[in-house]
Amino acid sequence: MKAQAKTWTLPTQDDWSTPFAEVLLEQLDLRPGLTILDIASGHGIPAFYLAEQVGETGTVIGIDASRSQVASARAIQRGELPWLRFDCQDMRAIPASFPTFQRITGNLSVMFLRPNRFEAMRGLIDHLAPGGQAVLTFPSLGTFDSIWRRIDQEMGRYGLVIERERLAAHVAERPSAAEARGWLERLELERIAVVEQPLEVVSGSGQRFLQHPLLRGGFLDDAYECFDDQRLAEEVMTRVSLDLESMTPLIAQRCAVSGWKRSVS
Repeated sequence: MKAQAKTWTLPTQDDWSTPFAEVLLEQLDLRPGLTILDIASGHGIPAFYLAEQVGETGTVIGIDASRSQVASARAIQRGELPWLRFDCQDMRAIPASFPTFQRITGNLSVMFLRPNRFEAMRGLIDHLAPGGQAVLTFPSLGTFDSIWRRIDQEMGRYGLVIERERLAAHVAERPSAAEARGWLERLELERIAVVEQPLEVVSGSGQRFLQHPLLRGGFLDDAYECFDDQRLAEEVMTRVSLDLESMTPLIAQRCAVSGWKRSVS
């Protein structure tokens, strides 16, 4: 009996990467034979799906700054989809020798773009071929606003002035959908589209909240960075974590920006 061919659908058990990949794929124009760059590719969502869609006549390169993530993606691949490659590469400093691609995709976390977001975006578009499409997703301004309000409230109860100013700066730094559109307009892309969709994240209280794999990395860590005294940070954040009801629902705003590079006349 012939073994059934493996398919590379988006995993249903991933509560973060898959929803962001889905909103990305709604905007992305896919067909066999395309060359695609997937930035911040992580452990391969949606790079494996993209490779399956472009087929062996296409090429997909997934880049990530984390060597462990690249190693994980390669381990999952195990030699399949040979037109797909994962490389360890910082998206903020792609070398000029890197090729151009007909599509550039990726799920960006703000941490990847600090401190020069527009310059990082311009560097990406330099590697987009004329007539090509870029579709990028990220958690936009408004993500987990209920958490930031509750932390600010608790900081106020402690009389923490500097910490509150730092938190406000972190929150304000998160790019909005309008700012993302502005990036693409400044880069003179065409047929620009920007969409936002909410994503609810479910968590328990206490340590389940503070150590939540989606909330801690890149989100709650920002709050901890506002404190010089980490013992005080633990005290404040523990009090916040025990008041989950006031923060529920925990909503991330999924933003997808799409634009096309002008064709050469």
